[in-house]
Amino acid sequence: MSRKTALIILDGVGYETAVTQCGYLQACHEAGRAKRWKMRSCIPTISLVMYETIHTGLAPVEHGILSNNALGPSQKPNIFSALRSAGKSAAVVGHAYFHTLYGGSAFDPFRHCEIDDPEAPIAHARYYSMEGYGKRNACAPAEIDLCAQATMLLRKHNPDYLLLHTSSADTIGHTFGGASPEYRRQVAVIDDALSRTVPQWLEAGYDVFVAADHGMNPDGAHGGDEPSMRDTAFYYFGEAEGPAAETVLDQRAIAPTILSRIGVDIPGSMTQLPIVS
Repeated sequence: MSRKTALIILDGVGYETAVTQCGYLQACHEAGRAKRWKMRSCIPTISLVMYETIHTGLAPVEHGILSNNALGPSQKPNIFSALRSAGKSAAVVGHAYFHTLYGGSAFDPFRHCEIDDPEAPIAHARYYSMEGYGKRNACAPAEIDLCAQATMLLRKHNPDYLLLHTSSADTIGHTFGGASPEYRRQVAVIDDALSRTVPQWLEAGYDVFVAADHGMNPDGAHGGDEPSMRDTAFYYFGEAEGPAAETVLDQRAIAPTILSRIGVDIPGSMTQLPIVS
């Protein structure tokens, strides 16, 4: 049975931070309303690199994007290309990197911050750039604003696949460190926004997955092979069955899982089995 499906990517939120600071997600898990597993990210644990891994189901050494400085269009079969081939629709609220990867051209804020074009590779999108962010200015959109934008796209266009990506925890983690009260507080702020958003998406008939691209170490860094960088939490709101709770999931399984839930053929390059079925 095909299901409309949403993926929420919490950029830079590690496993321990998620399970200790995300009160809403954990409450749903404890009540049996959401399943939760530990997921191990591929390496290098870098944002752009992981966006491509999440959407292609390939390790970085296979898809070829190994640095944030390697920004360019995806060259591999991915969730968005598979959806287009199957005549399915997608909508995105996220960082501008997603437009450059999957939207058909380099991101131009004056042309691409809002897209509503059925002929575009991603028909409906709202992108933010965070241009110039740093310790003096995080340049992070409010979490509830991002959730509201994604919910508006859901209501107006009913996409088969909805992606919501938030960068604020990653930004605050880089600024103050992954063991800082500022970082933990920002993760709680995201969780609060999700508590007002996810129930609406479930009511609309969507399966909802919550994942992260990578974690954050106490020094405010990621990219390497430390558990604080690689271990993330993976939540699932839906009726399908999954593996045992103690199973450590492979990040490469996200893409085939999304396509499987939507009912789209999985490209041969995605060799991991779907997480839920």
